[in-house]
This record gives sequence, C-alpha cells and structure tokens, in this order.
Amino acid sequence: MKYEVHYWNKPGRENTENTIDAALKRARETGIKHIVVASCVGFTTKLLCAKAEDMEIVSVAHQAGFRDPGKCELSKETETELISKGVKVYTGTHFFGGLGRAVRMKYGGLEVDELAANTLRIFGHGVKVAVEIAIMALDAGLIPYDQEIVSIGGTGQGADTAIVCLPKHGKDFFSFEVREIICKPRLIK
Repeated sequence: MKYEVHYWNKPGRENTENTIDAALKRARETGIKHIVVASCVGFTTKLLCAKAEDMEIVSVAHQAGFRDPGKCELSKETETELISKGVKVYTGTHFFGGLGRAVRMKYGGLEVDELAANTLRIFGHGVKVAVEIAIMALDAGLIPYDQEIVSIGGTGQGADTAIVCLPKHGKDFFSFEVREIICKPRLIK
C-alpha cells in the first residue's frame, strides 16, 4: 500500500486548511464518510463544513468548565449554526481528562489515563486529540461502530493532524487502531 503522508514544519493553526484538505482527500480515496474533528470554538468545523458536504461530521468541543468554570467555549450561536448544517456537536468530559486529572490536580502524581495521553503525545499533541475525540464520539453513539473514520486533531488552536482509525469504545481502549497517519507536524513543540 502506498499513499501520501504530509508533515508540517511546526504544529498549530496555520496548518488547518492543509490538514482539512489532506484529510478529505484521503477520506474520499478510501470511501470513508465519517469525520470527527476537534473544534473548541467552531472555527475548524466551519472550515471543514465548507469543503465536506459529502461527509458526516462530528465536532467535539472542550467540556464546559475547561477554561472557565461553568462556561462552554463553543457559543450556543455557533453550535446552532453547525447543527443547522447537519453537524453532530458533542461537548463532554475528555476521555483522558476526567477523574484521573481531578486526582492529579488535588493530590499530585500521575494517573493511568494521563499516562496513556502523554504516551500518545510522543507522536504529537494532535495524535492524542484525534484518538481521544474518536473514542468520545463513538462512546456518545455519534459515529458507527466497527467502521474506519478520519479523525482530525490539533495542537492549541486549529488542526494540524489527521488519522484514519478504527475507534473502539473507551472501555476497549487497547483495541483502538490508528491505521494511517494522514498528516501531522514533524516537530512536536
């Protein structure tokens, strides 16, 4: 099997459009119809929507309280706009950032979920995000079980990473398969 893999010079938002283009190209080549995308305020999902009318899109935002207690980063207006375009919007606790993070922040140490997240980060923050949001979307019933999808993540803002994966439910984390790297930053920091 031979296909293109794109490596960006550095992580970040400036790679968003190229990441989306590469992800869509690979999805269309393989017949994948489901794309999961990390998008805290909706910027990346709106850009994806403009280019992917033929895809089923799930947009995963930070949980309420991620930045400020009780507040969502994704505005209700943007959420309504995305839903009107057929996007499924998910806002919930990060798979790698629930109880384990609370224990670490209160008592110190490193919990198993954060160990798994940090291990994935050796491939880049966007790879960790892409795996995490695929699990979250599957656990929420927003993508089909046992089908390859494209998952798009990023470092900070925007998108810089895309993978083809076969997600598994969180309880079956070690059966998750990253089948292809479509693109990612060459430098991690």
